[in-house]
Amino acid sequence: MPFVHVELIKGRSDEQLTQMMKDITETIHKNTGAPKEHIHVIINELDKHTYGQGGEWRA
Repeated sequence: MPFVHVELIKGRSDEQLTQMMKDITETIHKNTGAPKEHIHVIINELDKHTYGQGGEWRA
């Protein structure tokens, strides 16, 4: 049972996130043969002020 974790900065619509989850599920199914009902996609949205790179906050 595959688990896919995606970390993104907030800012995408519900429709975009839903389509991403469907696309990821389809790709995992196609490439592994795992049944779609066993594929878990976890999307974590980060606030801009909780993610930094190179010592600077990312916007």
